[in-house]
Amino acid sequence: MLEARTRYHTATLLLDGRVLVAGGSGASGGSTSAELYDPSSGSWTATGSMTKEHVFGTATLLRNGKVLVAAGFGSLGSGHSAELYDPATGSWTATGDMNGSFSGHTATLMADGRVLIAGGGSAALYDPNTGTWRATGQMIEDRSSHTATLLPDGLVLVAGGILMAGDEPEDDDLLASAELFDPATGTWSAVPDMARGRGYHQAVLLCNGSVLVTGGWVKGDPGQGEQLDFDELYDPANGTWRATGSMDAWRGGGTTDTLLPDGTVLAAGGAIDKNGSRLLASAELYDPSSGMWTATVNMHQARTYYTATLLLDGTVLVAGGYGGGDDNSVLSSAELYDPGSGT
Repeated sequence: MLEARTRYHTATLLLDGRVLVAGGSGASGGSTSAELYDPSSGSWTATGSMTKEHVFGTATLLRNGKVLVAAGFGSLGSGHSAELYDPATGSWTATGDMNGSFSGHTATLMADGRVLIAGGGSAALYDPNTGTWRATGQMIEDRSSHTATLLPDGLVLVAGGILMAGDEPEDDDLLASAELFDPATGTWSAVPDMARGRGYHQAVLLCNGSVLVTGGWVKGDPGQGEQLDFDELYDPANGTWRATGSMDAWRGGGTTDTLLPDGTVLAAGGAIDKNGSRLLASAELYDPSSGMWTATVNMHQARTYYTATLLLDGTVLVAGGYGGGDDNSVLSSAELYDPGSGT
């Protein structure tokens, strides 16, 4: 990339197949810069900069092709501001005050085109047609660093996260609870808890309609990464959780899960201890039909807090992140995973 981005940047696949990477934290702190990756040429080019830093913000591709970047921390007012990127002009414009400050939140594009922002106990809805925000029902738990998944029936499943009860969250603040948002009523309802409290984890909707939850920092710390049975599946049909096969490596944080075109899930990299001193280059694939993980080829660079984007040709673009050590802690490198060849 043109700029090294160590963590909390965003990567969004545009309608034309290019990838917009924006913001995050670099070598000298928060960044407002943005750049575009063109898969046809394999090159990066600069595009317009954001008006504010959005570190730990969210980016959502809207139906009109624009990208909504919302909240996070950095510039004064970043936590309650949002802006739109227009690929046609390469420029950013502010859009509606969010009526609250958000960080460690999630953004979910719902079936009707609105965007649900949820975190820290608050929730808000963005309407692209009017460019305005409005408050909606508060979550049952005051959580951040959770996951949010749009289910086939239009409900949104929020799971886990860190309880925002103090200045510095402790391991005991990791939540096992989960809840559903109903956009028709703007209300939340509880569903059964996961087997483990966890935060900074991953969730992906599988082709069969269930939700796979993996990794993250978990209650009952696995320690140095030994295999544990802590990956779980949520079944929307009956509202229950069950265990599934676990990854060979405990990917404690800063990793990604990517649903591939064949229905398998790619998990790569991450850190296996909380201070980020043991980083992974390994990668593995989850097969929903067997419920098992198998190893695939390693990344070229061990990294955590990177972004992973499924491109239109079925390959996965991995970009930036933290590489460990004094000399390569902030990464500008990028690499591609090809599921067809496993390379």
